Amino acid sequence: MPDSDAIDYAAQSRKLAAAVREAGAIALKTFRGTIRSWTKGHDSPVSEADIAVDEFLRGALAQPGVGWLSEETIDDLARLESRRVHVVDPIDGTRAYLAGLPDWAISAALVEDGRPVAAALFAPVTDELFVAARGQGATLNAMPIIATGGDTLDGARVAGPKNYLERFARLGPQIGMVPKIHSLALRLTRVAQGEIDAAFASANSRDWDLAAADLLVHEAGGTLTTATGEPVVYNLQDPVHGALLAAGRARHGRMLDLVRDRWKQIA
Repeated sequence: MPDSDAIDYAAQSRKLAAAVREAGAIALKTFRGTIRSWTKGHDSPVSEADIAVDEFLRGALAQPGVGWLSEETIDDLARLESRRVHVVDPIDGTRAYLAGLPDWAISAALVEDGRPVAAALFAPVTDELFVAARGQGATLNAMPIIATGGDTLDGARVAGPKNYLERFARLGPQIGMVPKIHSLALRLTRVAQGEIDAAFASANSRDWDLAAADLLVHEAGGTLTTATGEPVVYNLQDPVHGALLAAGRARHGRMLDLVRDRWKQIA
């Protein structure tokens, strides 16, 4: 039977794309300029730009019956009662933003029943707009993207925390270690783009770091999972996740076989 509550994922992705692009223009106004910033939680930076983008996105994306989860909004657990929720990181890579570096991004996804179904990620400095909708592929500036194929680990370009990369290399693969990409969402999306072959994410990432990139990776023919091969589930009461790895499907399988029983040697 048809789902009476079904929505148009492509239309939702277009809405997200328009919103993150406009949000990028807001963030660029104060990029490399004078801006007030402070720290929160465990020494996590936040700036006036984060707050301005958060407020804009919440207004632009508001939909009846759709919950909201953002790094810069106090968590309202009423979202748990919603089948769908917008998951947003106003500026992923705030440290890079404040340092005047280019590798930060604005990330937004629509999650349905615990998994992303529409996504947009915008890197304003490089003018890269990534968009995906469930079952309809992923694009960069309206051109299709695909994760790299093959299952070879030797020579693979891999990004992630330096200690993860060094310990993974000790397991045998002669990998090429990619310089740090400050935005986790952008790091994972580079896998979807085929710019890099694989990426690690350390433990304690949040829904907002991952949801948009997760869909982009899968729609580009890749896989993003936990270190034991489980998919990431979103919109749970605690939106915190363990270590993750992303790659094209065949290479992801090889990596998973290598690390599954030896993860403690890496993390």
